[in-house]
Amino acid sequence: MINLTINGEPHELDVDPTTPLLWVIREQAGLNGTKFGCGIAQCGACTVHLNGSPIRSCRTPVQAVAGKEITTIEGVGSIDGELHPVQQAWIDEQVPQCGYCQSGQVMSAVALLARNPSPSDRDIDLAMSGNVCRCGTYPRIRRGIKKAAIAMNGAADSGEKING
Repeated sequence: MINLTINGEPHELDVDPTTPLLWVIREQAGLNGTKFGCGIAQCGACTVHLNGSPIRSCRTPVQAVAGKEITTIEGVGSIDGELHPVQQAWIDEQVPQCGYCQSGQVMSAVALLARNPSPSDRDIDLAMSGNVCRCGTYPRIRRGIKKAAIAMNGAADSGEKING
């Protein structure tokens, strides 16, 4: 048995300890927002937070995360259903096109803003470089992150123009 905390909820699971966390999240916990993309930790579609830091769940064995706090896209907003500022900015900026990569994109953006509340374009590009968007919505992603940074910091400037 492996004990996990996913989005604040305890889970005691009878799974092979080498099973990738992604499949435990999707098949055992029933949370389907985290996506399978490449299976080799290169595309970022499977990004979740482990104790607040982004990780690729497709290559992380569940035994490595036992007893740690896992947050998926379903756990990013507030308990009362209010969207996280990144999620709201994604809607406002119409970031998704096909949408498949977006849960991983949001998870990486949330982690970025948690550690750097006023990122520059370079900071954003570096933090998001592990998340691939086949539709190419990178300019919208950057605008969304800047908009979320402003929302989270009040009137604080995100370092550069929002349209940049």
